[in-house]
Amino acid sequence: MSHQDTSHQDRSRPTPLHAVHVALGASMTDFAGWTMPLRYTSELAEHHAVRNAAGLFDLSHMGEIVLTGPGSAAALDHALVGNIGKLAVHRARYTMICDTDGGVLDDLIVYRTGQQEYLVVANAANTAVVLAALTERVAGFDTELRDATEDQALLAVQGPRAVDLLTPLTDADLGALKYYASVPTTVSGHPVLLARTGYTGEDGFELFCAPDDAEPLWNALRAAGGPQVPLPAGLACRDSLRLEAGMPLYGNELTRERTPFEAGLGRVVKFDKGDFVGRDALLARAEAGPRETLVGLVGRGRRAPRAGYPVVDPATGAPLGVVTSGAPSPTLGKPVAMAYVPVDRAEPGTELAVDVRGRQEPVDVVPLPFYRRES
Repeated sequence: MSHQDTSHQDRSRPTPLHAVHVALGASMTDFAGWTMPLRYTSELAEHHAVRNAAGLFDLSHMGEIVLTGPGSAAALDHALVGNIGKLAVHRARYTMICDTDGGVLDDLIVYRTGQQEYLVVANAANTAVVLAALTERVAGFDTELRDATEDQALLAVQGPRAVDLLTPLTDADLGALKYYASVPTTVSGHPVLLARTGYTGEDGFELFCAPDDAEPLWNALRAAGGPQVPLPAGLACRDSLRLEAGMPLYGNELTRERTPFEAGLGRVVKFDKGDFVGRDALLARAEAGPRETLVGLVGRGRRAPRAGYPVVDPATGAPLGVVTSGAPSPTLGKPVAMAYVPVDRAEPGTELAVDVRGRQEPVDVVPLPFYRRES
């Protein structure tokens, strides 16, 4: 997911669920060129609803790019860092698209929706960048690429009650639908691509549908669980949820200036598949090893580190790194943050400090994620 607004449009676009959000009294914000709900009631209530029951999200701002044709797998293997050719039909993979120098252009989820068809889901702020890069990179392959963002809406129901909510609305075998798998089916009579994916650290599903089906699907899901389940949830709680789950945010943890290896995500880079854009630079970085790495920080006090705050040596005050994301954790009841620090200060248990508006706040390095759901 990304927080940057790189839209060149004069006004932000409403999603197909805009009228629903307004009717619910949501606080709306411009997000990457889209008018999106930030919160409906309180982000704290929405956060706890996802952790304890279920939340319902509108994610229709995400970019969707479809590739079809016999050369689609080879094209994506060339364009992206992951091994897409090995992806089975109806499975999905988290991957990245990198620049020639190894810097991250975006993190993506690729769904294989047919023998010769793939759906690439990009962050809203990076859809144009990803579309341009893919268009250039797949030009020599037997594949047809199209921007399907306007053709699809995207809803997500996330939380421990997600299965209970969806079961009476679909014939799909949810028990057999694995994490990072998808199935074409109907929900409440409306055709969807139902995927067991999400960005919250909870079990849940994402529903790709036609724009005209978004509102009736939203209403069916709202009615499935009784009062306040699922609770409509906005972008603010989505950010605190993904932070607790240690999931990176493009523009914060992931940027063009860093490779997947600094972010601790070198596992997504598959050198054994052959050549791909950025391979040489990424291989050099992998062999040299990163000088800094992404870590989790838990505060000992109550003042939360925020993105951009300096990480310092508690003994000398010397700058060591920078916080990329930080907030009070509703689930843990203490401040948490992610930050880039030198590799020799990244060991769990290391004591560091964050300069919070001129005052050093003690923090401890901890393994990511901060929160892991009980399976």
